Amino acid sequence: MSILGTPVNASPIRVYLVDDQMMIRAGFKSLLGRDPRFAVVGDSGDPRSAVARIGELRPDIVVLDITMPGLSGIDAIPLIREAHPRVKVVMLTHHEGESFVDQALKAGADGYLSKDSDPAELTLALESVSKGQAYLSPKVAGALLRRPSRGEPSGPATRSRIEMLTPREREVFQLLALGKANKEVAKQLGMTVSTAKKHRENLQRKLDCHSPAELAILAIKEGLLGA
Repeated sequence: MSILGTPVNASPIRVYLVDDQMMIRAGFKSLLGRDPRFAVVGDSGDPRSAVARIGELRPDIVVLDITMPGLSGIDAIPLIREAHPRVKVVMLTHHEGESFVDQALKAGADGYLSKDSDPAELTLALESVSKGQAYLSPKVAGALLRRPSRGEPSGPATRSRIEMLTPREREVFQLLALGKANKEVAKQLGMTVSTAKKHRENLQRKLDCHSPAELAILAIKEGLLGA
């Protein structure tokens, strides 16, 4: 006997949720908690602290938001992979633009799902990636299909400036956009103040942003900070 094609005696798919909004996590936990195919083994609103827990709990799948304070979900993917190499990662976010999808997939995401999707789509995505199949939300896939064909111009105006940054630079960028001083950045990221200052100078040059306000505006535009 089975439920939606899954044997009753099969071990549930172990899921860990990472989203900085507590109510969102509670909603997902409630949704998955009603389905015997899944077991939510933990959740966190802080991607940095989540990495250690993921290494300890070893879930089958991590469901990960993109826009979170301090460290974006995209930049968290390699840290999660390092802590637990066999884990699958599903991005669950309100960002549906092709730039975010490209960055997430290049970073190693196995699935990408819009938060505007039907709730049943989450369980479909989790089952798909647990079987080794990639999953893209139809909303997201539609954006990719609308991208320019090869050979069509797609100059700098259509590419995110954030894509030029290394993962470390993106971490520094997010903290600077939050108004953190060099000393605070250095303490939070475990670097010297002079290194933090150098990162600030490089970011200002690369992004053509020369004040915390300009950095914040760019971060909001790129979806790395909430408006």
